[in-house]
Amino acid sequence: MPAPPEKFPAPAPDARCAEPPQPDSLVYIVDDDEAIRDSLSWLLSSRHLNVYCYASAESFLANTTPDVAGCLVLDVRMEGMSGLGLFESMRQQGYSLPVVFLSGHGDVPMAVMALKHGAFDFVEKPFNNNELVNRVMEAMRSDRIQRQALCRRKSLQTQLDSLSKRETQVMELVLAGKLNKLIAAELNISMRTVEVHRASVFEKMGVRTAVELAARLQDAS
Repeated sequence: MPAPPEKFPAPAPDARCAEPPQPDSLVYIVDDDEAIRDSLSWLLSSRHLNVYCYASAESFLANTTPDVAGCLVLDVRMEGMSGLGLFESMRQQGYSLPVVFLSGHGDVPMAVMALKHGAFDFVEKPFNNNELVNRVMEAMRSDRIQRQALCRRKSLQTQLDSLSKRETQVMELVLAGKLNKLIAAELNISMRTVEVHRASVFEKMGVRTAVELAARLQDAS
């Protein structure tokens, strides 16, 4: 069984249970240098962030799942699986966690390659504390925004899936700006039936007007 990650600072058990860390306040550090882990942990904890440390890429993968949120601060060069190896493995497993790479001067070409494949940023060692914290917090804000957008899209898709085939047809014609009379003629149904379907669409989609419906669809796109 893999060893549990280090946690800095270690909260009292009752405090941890009473106020669990918010997902968007979590920072994961993966670095095989204990001194770097300690330094980063106290730096980020001083900004009221919850920090979890891992001494290897393998330990991180063994103790997390692809739905983790927040930010990952990752060293490029490590014993065993490298930072780039972990990054690639995360991509293959569906992690969306933004990654801020820590790189030495000779690692810049590798870090640039990682950026091209979706890494959030890389910070060169020795790093400026404020610069690193700022980039971490920007990555976390980006992660939060992306997850909120994904949540909206999923919610919208659930609502769309709840519509019947006829309701979907009516909705599309409503969005096209057609009046009930024209919709009834095009679908060969009565105006009353159009009104019933239209009301049902608005109820299921959580809107009151066609304008709100269009905005709802646009907001989640």
